[in-house]
Order: sequence, then C-alpha cells, then structure tokens
Amino acid sequence: MEFRQLRYFVAVAEEANISRAAKKIFLTQPALSRQIKALEDEIGQCLLERQAHSIRLTPVGEALLREARDLIQHAEQVLERVRAAGRGVRLRVGYAPSLAAGVLSDAVANFTQTHPNARVELFDLSSEEMLAGLEADKLDVALSVGQQRRARGLKWTPLMRAPWQLVVNRNHPLAHRSQVTPAEVAREPLLVFCQRDYPEYWDSITGWLRDHRQRPRIAGEYDGLESLMAAVESGLGVALLTSRTAQRLPKRVRLKKLTAAPEPVCIAAGHRDNRADDKPLAVFVEELRKAALALV
Repeated sequence: MEFRQLRYFVAVAEEANISRAAKKIFLTQPALSRQIKALEDEIGQCLLERQAHSIRLTPVGEALLREARDLIQHAEQVLERVRAAGRGVRLRVGYAPSLAAGVLSDAVANFTQTHPNARVELFDLSSEEMLAGLEADKLDVALSVGQQRRARGLKWTPLMRAPWQLVVNRNHPLAHRSQVTPAEVAREPLLVFCQRDYPEYWDSITGWLRDHRQRPRIAGEYDGLESLMAAVESGLGVALLTSRTAQRLPKRVRLKKLTAAPEPVCIAAGHRDNRADDKPLAVFVEELRKAALALV
C-alpha cells in the first residue's frame, strides 16, 4: 500500500465521482482507476460500488476512509514539525488574560533566554477556542482552567489554584461588607462570561449556588473580561471572578470575600498527549510552572 494511493482514494471518496476526483488531483481518469484497483487488490476487498454516474463506498471503503484521513492528517503534522525544526522552535500558545497575569510573560521571557531562536506566538482565546485549537493541532499549549477531558487526547499540568471572590461597583451596598453569603449573591443581578465559550466557569458558579439552594439571576453574558468589568463599573450587576482575574480589575470596583466560597479554580497548562516527548514544549510548561510557583 502506497501513501499516494490513500490520498487518491480519499479524493475519490470525497468527490463520489472518479472523473471529478481525477481533475482535482491532476490525474487522468484511467490512471486514477488503476490506482484504486491496485489498492483494492492490495487489501483484497472491494472499496467502491461503481454506479452509472457516481460511486458509493462499501463498508470496507468507509473503514479505510476514516483510517486514511487520520493517517494523512498525522503525516501533515509530522511534516510541519520537521519543517519547523529547520526554522527553529515555534510555540503557539493560547491563553486567557484573566488567568495568565503574572505567569505567561515571565515564562515566555525565561523560555526565550534558553531558546533564543524560538518563536512564541500568543493567542487570546476563550476556553472552548483553546480546546478546539489543541485538538486541531493549531495550538501547542493552552493556559486555561484545568480540564479532565482525557477522552479528547489532552494532558493538563496543574500550575496553581485561584480562589473565587465577588466583584462589585464601589458604590454598591455590598462594597462595605467584609464577606458576602451565597444567598446575598443570588439576590443580585449576576454578570457572567458566555456559557458557550466558558462552560467550566458556568459549571463552577451555578453549581456553587445550587449547592446552597440558590438560583442565580443572570443579568448579562459577556465575551471577555473588559466588557464584563465595564458592566460591573456601570452598576449593571455583580460578578464572580477568581483572584487571578482581580489583578486586572479597574479602580472603580471592589473585591469581596465569599462565605462558603466555591472550590478554587485549577489553572493549568494543556497540550496534546502525543506531544509528551516534545522537549521545547516540556521546557515551556516547566517555565509556566515555575512562574506560577513564584506567585504563591
């Protein structure tokens, strides 16, 4: 079995027509038909059911299509890494600014000292965008809330734990309280990050209130920290954020401690399982870990 034959087969399967596939991959139709026949002979199974103007995959063909796509994707990734090795180290890092404060900049600075030819690219993304980037191999590492989704082929290295606090406008009645209870939070209009992009955030705060037999009064969803803080500053409601986020808060808001606060958030560095032997990546994750320890 030759790799190019798999590419030809995928083209035929996706086009569902040998003539169109031949034009797509710049082969003559007879040449392409011979390659598919040779692949069938090698496997010893029929891959296509040929009809008048189209083709349909047999069950064996459908199984081969899944495997062939995976092999082609893996080969392209290997080729990209080999090319990257010739260009020098390249790291694509996704991060949430509200969690990365004081960690990411130090880690990047220390990493580039030991890898002066490295190119570190930073991307400000939501939690779900980071997960998608890791899974699609468009990111090398993500600095986010620690995940337990092992089925998605990702490994997470815990860096630190960040407690929760309530954020209010400085003129809000709760601004003068030393601590705020779950029931008091539930009575206020609650401003939150978008559930679609930050599902772990939603799970944490709604689960916490539910554990205390309270229901949140969601007054607005926001796609980032700046818009969320602008709403709190404007007196539209209150917000629950981690202590790491607190370093980026404007002057016109106040932080309040919570009684029976939610479990602290685990901030972690994530990468694909199959990158475990990537030494530059391992060095960068270690720099993130050391930078986080320095903040404790």
